[in-house]
Amino acid sequence: MDTLIVTLASMFVFALGASIGSFINVVVYRLPAKLSLLWPPSRCPHCLNQLQAYDNVPVLGWLWLKGRCRYCQSHISWRYPVVEAITGIMFLLIFWLFPFSIITLGYWAFCSWLLALSLIDLDTMTLPNPLTKSGLVLGLIFQMIVGYTDASWAGLARHLIIGIVGAVLGLWLFDAIAILGIFLQKEAMGAGDAKLAAMMGAWLGWRYLLLAGFVACTIGALVGIGAILLSQRKWGQKIPFGPFLALGSIITIFGGKPILSAYLGLFS
Repeated sequence: MDTLIVTLASMFVFALGASIGSFINVVVYRLPAKLSLLWPPSRCPHCLNQLQAYDNVPVLGWLWLKGRCRYCQSHISWRYPVVEAITGIMFLLIFWLFPFSIITLGYWAFCSWLLALSLIDLDTMTLPNPLTKSGLVLGLIFQMIVGYTDASWAGLARHLIIGIVGAVLGLWLFDAIAILGIFLQKEAMGAGDAKLAAMMGAWLGWRYLLLAGFVACTIGALVGIGAILLSQRKWGQKIPFGPFLALGSIITIFGGKPILSAYLGLFS
């Protein structure tokens, strides 16, 4: 019976995540274009026919349609079902790792913001203020709720300070990197990256922000060097750093505690 309940709950969580992923696709397409996120309803960008509810079923809708519009047979990008599936998997992993609580809900929201920002950065080399600012505010609210749940008003104040310190550190640290790049006459970090780091600090706190930043820089350097060696990028060519920051944050969510404990254990 317990196995059946867990299986049904997992299916529901995946479906919920995939549905959120469907909305993330809308955000990624419409927000940079300054279009309304709610109106008009989903429609084919080629023939402008409104999609039916059964065409919008996450992942399955794309498979049913064989990747083409029902009306004009235009190709529908494979990225739509992939984003939906990735979001569903992230929701499921968080649900399995953390007992269902405000932590679960918070990390679902945090990962959704990170995924939307990553895709927009890949498409446009920008990190929109509406997402980074709203994500920062949500992170501080998350910290306050977690703190109040743990230790009433004293916990709320303590966690709020943790979020604020993390946000300020993220902003200052990446602004400092950007200023250093100016002295070296080379753009090292965009303003959007600093705002994303502030958002990360609000959610993760200063310790895990530093870990997420280190992981992001390490992966970014490896990917950049690999792309240059494979002649996919030229030396000095810009690459979007937002996806690496997001990946560093997600790795920190899932493995931050053991990673940090292992690192501190080297000096104990």
